[in-house]
Amino acid sequence: MPRRAILIFAALVMVLAAGIGGFAWMGQRLAGQGGSGEALVGGPFTMTDQNGKRVTEKDFLGKHMLVFFGYTYCPDICPTELQVMMAALDQLGPEAERVQPVFVSIDPARDTPEVMKAYVENFGHRLTGLTGTPEEVAAMAKAYRAYYAKSGDTSSPDAYLMDHSSIIYLMGPDGKFRKHFAYTTDAQRLAAELREQLEASP
Repeated sequence: MPRRAILIFAALVMVLAAGIGGFAWMGQRLAGQGGSGEALVGGPFTMTDQNGKRVTEKDFLGKHMLVFFGYTYCPDICPTELQVMMAALDQLGPEAERVQPVFVSIDPARDTPEVMKAYVENFGHRLTGLTGTPEEVAAMAKAYRAYYAKSGDTSSPDAYLMDHSSIIYLMGPDGKFRKHFAYTTDAQRLAAELREQLEASP
């Protein structure tokens, strides 16, 4: 094999190895297993709930939080995940009162508090909807390591879609990250994981 081809191949292997290592490191951080043992997920935020009330992370202390980032125009993933969250809480019975489900909009241009209020009511009385200015939404999404971006017909104020991560975050009553759940997690498994977390908490 020519020397130039060998060097190119070696460089590609190094890039691939670095990428795999970086992905594994990020996974460890999200799972709370990297470095200091504390995941860099969550933190201070200021948003507006579906009733127009300004809230911060301090308003949720004392309860576990299930946090999902999405938007009300979402055609499938968001309603599916919210249904999973609410079904899991239904399975917990009275213990569900110790968990606050939160739906965070990543589409503040369309998701006003009024729109959020009408939307979250479709999923029962427990769900809190949060929206805010573009800057506030971006800050909270960054704190939670949540990805989002416009897609589709971005020239239209109504026709665009939003690409976004589909992770459910579980925060403890102290506001710290506990674990995350992928899109494939069903209601039964989520309920079992929540029950385990609740039993471990005072």
